[in-house]
Amino acid sequence: MSTAQLVVNILLIISSLVMIVSVLLQKGDDDAMSALTGGSSDSFFGKNKAKTAQGRLALLTKISASVFVALALLMIFID
Repeated sequence: MSTAQLVVNILLIISSLVMIVSVLLQKGDDDAMSALTGGSSDSFFGKNKAKTAQGRLALLTKISASVFVALALLMIFID
């Protein structure tokens, strides 16, 4: 195993752990059922969700998932 493979493997493990923790810390989506019954989620808190802790966790999940996919694809090309 080369040094590059070792570094990418370690980064892949770290990004997967960050993704797992960020998904587990998020709240469930209760607004999904209210959309079916005609409820509105256009409240002040719904519009400013990106500034809350849940919004930051969602952003962290998206970033860590993107890093995970990029590293997994990079592993294909490292020989």
